[in-house]
Amino acid sequence: MSNKINPKRREIPTATGTGNSGTGTTSANTSSSSSSSLSSAGGGDGGMSADLTSLFECPVCFDYVLPPILQCSSGHLVCVSCRSKLTCCPTCRGPLANIRNLAMEKVASNVKFPCKHSSYGCTASLLYTDKTEHEEACEFRPYLCPCPGASCKWQGPLDLVMQHLMMSHKSITTLQGEDIVFLATDINLPGAVDWVMMQSCFGHHFMLVLEKQEKFDGHQQFFAIVQLIGSRKQSESFVYRLELNGNRRRLTWEAMPRSIHEGVASAIHNSDCLVFDTSIAQLFADNGNLGINVTISLKNSEWQQTKSLRPLIRSTLTVTFPPFNQVFFFFFFFTSNYVFVFFKLILYTN
Repeated sequence: MSNKINPKRREIPTATGTGNSGTGTTSANTSSSSSSSLSSAGGGDGGMSADLTSLFECPVCFDYVLPPILQCSSGHLVCVSCRSKLTCCPTCRGPLANIRNLAMEKVASNVKFPCKHSSYGCTASLLYTDKTEHEEACEFRPYLCPCPGASCKWQGPLDLVMQHLMMSHKSITTLQGEDIVFLATDINLPGAVDWVMMQSCFGHHFMLVLEKQEKFDGHQQFFAIVQLIGSRKQSESFVYRLELNGNRRRLTWEAMPRSIHEGVASAIHNSDCLVFDTSIAQLFADNGNLGINVTISLKNSEWQQTKSLRPLIRSTLTVTFPPFNQVFFFFFFFTSNYVFVFFKLILYTN
């Protein structure tokens, strides 16, 4: 039997952001330092590589200065990101020049740099050409608060996400079980609104999100999606199913849950979720409330087959009557709709 409860509903605040980007110019090059042991730096010598990586530390943000590497007229380095915000060299206060340091770029191509998420437990060391791609997908990357909207700025390791949700978002209800009903109340409220609920099953926690947005002029749409409080790799083990059912109509969506590493924003933007407009919502709504059936299942097909066979065999009963040398075997197989009874009588005569 499905559980039904009202999820948390919150109005979505509006957030804006700006970013800076730096550009580099190629001209003459000078060298402030060089190394004759590049092969040993890239070949697994941890101490040598650590010594070399320290030469690439930006004096402003303490991140690594990676190609294209620009220097001031005195040879001091600063990363591209910080350089776009500076008016003079942070080390010597001299003017910034558009001078490429090709020697340091060559050294950088042979040095393995630690992942920037090493403080969260990542032990990977990579060439700078692989560093950005790894860090974007790194499982040790700090997780952002998975609640929709922009009001919560929390981030931290995966094992603290649920603790954060329970402490800072106490109004979000959690239901137990693989089959529940996600009830969104007052779906006719104007403006951008979201409904959130947690579902716990198979030893994991899932966040159910229903968002109402205005995608076009005066045209509002609903977006329903499930995300796993876990990594991308963990999310590949599950499948979720959303179903609107009522008034002799049915609308379903089935997909792999998103990891909270990915978030739901891109999926909603690309309509990679259950999408329906207000007119469709009214077909399934009851007095302004919309119930969505949510089913979480394991992707493993063998488990699915085992689960489907489980209700077929409920009990096995054997009865023996020694005085008449008769043996009766009764096998009862129950399904949700039929009861099969098989009788077999074996008579033995002396």
